[in-house]
Amino acid sequence: MTIQLGDTAPDFTQDSTEGPIHFYDYIDGSWAVLFSHPADFTPVCTTELGAVAKLKGEFDKRNVKVIGLSVDGLSDHESWSKDIEETQGTKLNFPLLADHDRTVADLYGMIHPKAHSTLTVRSVFIVGPDKKLKLSLTYPASTGRNFDEILRVIDSLQLTSEYQVATPANWEDGQDCIIVPSVSNQDAEKKFPKGFNEIKPYLRTTPQPNR
Repeated sequence: MTIQLGDTAPDFTQDSTEGPIHFYDYIDGSWAVLFSHPADFTPVCTTELGAVAKLKGEFDKRNVKVIGLSVDGLSDHESWSKDIEETQGTKLNFPLLADHDRTVADLYGMIHPKAHSTLTVRSVFIVGPDKKLKLSLTYPASTGRNFDEILRVIDSLQLTSEYQVATPANWEDGQDCIIVPSVSNQDAEKKFPKGFNEIKPYLRTTPQPNR
């Protein structure tokens, strides 16, 4: 199954390190990041889970629920959690799904046979409060993810879901945004009281409206 941007994210119920997760109930009213790992007790995954645990306050501030996943069982997850705390200096503070029957992996297309026929790749899915898929990323097993970039994308997604703006290349929270072409200059004057700069008729920038 291939889930595409704008699709409704599949619901599921699966065991986790924090008890059974009923996905829709768990994320009700929140944004969500669901991300998978090839396997427990692997080096890159260990660093990734530690990195996310250290950023939990940043995800909380953005009303984002984070859920990890691998196809290993709950007992392995619990043992691995001790290694993560020992080597990364932080406890696992978000649920890690024990997707031993690959229910979630199959729903979200996390297993790529050309990469490996049984292990999940490094997938990232960002789901909005409307349960729609807002972003998906796939990394190879050899490359750890940049979770500061995931936070940057969430900032953009949350901003652009409320205002008729887009974010330019390398944008970071607090920087100028782009007014979408469907907004006329006349409407832009009303919608963006901080003003805007017309560089080209199709390229107009304005200070970030929620700042």
